[in-house]
Amino acid sequence: MIERVTLAPGLTISRALTGLWQIADMERDGRTLDLDAAARAMRPYAEAGLTTFDMADHYGSAEIVAGKFRRGIASDPAAVQCLTKWVPEPGPVSAADVRAAIDRACERLQTDTIDLLQFHAWTFADPRWLDALWLLEAERDAGRLRAIGVTNFDTAHLRIAIASGIRLVSNQVSGSLVDRRFTHKLAPYAAAHGVGVLCYGTVLGGFLSECWLGAPEPNWDALETWSQMKYGRFIRAAGGWEPFQGLLRAVHAVAKKHDVSIATVASRWVLDQPGVAGVIVGARLSHSQHVADTARLFAFTLDSDDRALIATAQEALANIPGDCGDEYRTPPYLTASGDLSHHLSNFPAPFSTRPGHDGRTLALSGTVWEPMAGYSRAVRKGDRVYVSGTTATHGSHAIGGADAAAQTHFCIDKIAGALQSLGGRLDDVVRTRVFVANVERDWEAVARAHGERFGHILPANTMVQAPLIGDEYLVEIEADADLAR
Repeated sequence: MIERVTLAPGLTISRALTGLWQIADMERDGRTLDLDAAARAMRPYAEAGLTTFDMADHYGSAEIVAGKFRRGIASDPAAVQCLTKWVPEPGPVSAADVRAAIDRACERLQTDTIDLLQFHAWTFADPRWLDALWLLEAERDAGRLRAIGVTNFDTAHLRIAIASGIRLVSNQVSGSLVDRRFTHKLAPYAAAHGVGVLCYGTVLGGFLSECWLGAPEPNWDALETWSQMKYGRFIRAAGGWEPFQGLLRAVHAVAKKHDVSIATVASRWVLDQPGVAGVIVGARLSHSQHVADTARLFAFTLDSDDRALIATAQEALANIPGDCGDEYRTPPYLTASGDLSHHLSNFPAPFSTRPGHDGRTLALSGTVWEPMAGYSRAVRKGDRVYVSGTTATHGSHAIGGADAAAQTHFCIDKIAGALQSLGGRLDDVVRTRVFVANVERDWEAVARAHGERFGHILPANTMVQAPLIGDEYLVEIEADADLAR
């Protein structure tokens, strides 16, 4: 029996989702795909109870294929769930942009209401990612979306969104026997706040399979698919081919015991982790089908001996660096190309800049307070940047609610955005000053958040208790940076 989970009212999904990312790869380099044949290839999944399909606006013709299937081929269209994503360019976001993205997805999916729209933000140093989520909230309230999720959000920024009142139901992130970042902080936080974690990459683009067991290390520069290019980087980041082979041998022993495949054991392990709502198993529609194998996910149980054997093999692996989603935002970029060149061309400055007097450059956020009180968001003079006291505000919104850690992370994001606008980065910070309204209650949450973001930089720091202007503000941070290299 296929396990199912309810993410939101009216949205119950299969815990094994069929991912359509491979459609973009199959259309790579000008290749054409028989869209009707691909749509027909979705039918065996749905008839087996695997009724949930995951796609995105940039997965080639994936949304079109899903729309053809649900409207023209599925025996019960209402029983099919189509989850898609919106991945806009970084920068300003308007209501018209959001409506256009939803209109396009609805047209391609042949629907009036999208089951789940998952939002991806390329950078959190630009606070306009929150504008996108608030605008999506309005579209959900208008009936265009059943639910809103995010994809590749780390714990800190999922926390900011939730604490700011954004009603998210899911966060889709990389998760596998090799990439266990989601188990550390993200999944526990998500579970505590009613957000289901959806894990992709559970079989590492096919590397977690019998065909690679005992195989020689591949030529990493001559892999066939984008998935292999991407997850080959994860394998190397985790220590390389030898410890990965040790993991494969352990998982193979478990698979033989239960008469299932290595891929099935790998996905089951992820599915069993607390907070995981579902796993996404990729399919190359009309080329290679995995219906029976995926359905076997729900026909067996990993016991304590299985988990212990796997855990022993995992001890030889290095941890994937950072938190979930960092592979798209900070080096090392664990993407198919090893950078963001196939995703983005540039990052616009989060704040506007203009020359000031005496050779200074000013970064301005555009608030009414700057001209009234006579200050800039940040000032660059030579190689030094001075960032004004920064609170968790964006436009007319107070960010982070009563969560001091969420407010701290957002303050640091704004500091990062100011530095980026003036040619710097967070790593250039040499001093921070942290003002906390209620030290007895909030000092530790603020300090831990500061440590998460500056732990590898270790600037000089001072924390003091101080009354802040505005009862909603729990913390204010200023920073100095030295850009000389």
